[in-house]
Amino acid sequence: MARGAQPSASLLLFSLGLVLLYFTSGSTIRLAEGQKTWCVAKPSADDKVLTANLNYACSQVECGVIQPGGPCYNPNNLVSHAAVAMNLYYAAHGRNAWNCYFQNSALIVQSDPSYGSCTYY
Repeated sequence: MARGAQPSASLLLFSLGLVLLYFTSGSTIRLAEGQKTWCVAKPSADDKVLTANLNYACSQVECGVIQPGGPCYNPNNLVSHAAVAMNLYYAAHGRNAWNCYFQNSALIVQSDPSYGSCTYY
């Protein structure tokens, strides 16, 4: 390209296409190789949405850990149970960002939310 010449529109569109392809390729952006992520419920999420998320996730994965006597039963509240169920679904389906959308009521976190005998996988 000559000095002072402007790039063509097709070159700009091609470059933009490559950038979009990179960001939409389905790869997960990680801070470090092997960095694990978890999906949890937003504490501010609507109860109706969380209930629907809980029911859906538990129709797709085994949710025995949040049943009475299970290691994740306590605290016995909707946000906690939904977070565990949503993470079970997220983990079982490949830990992709789209597996943690849940009507915009979930967050992907990099800090392990496990507590006591309740292990988030």
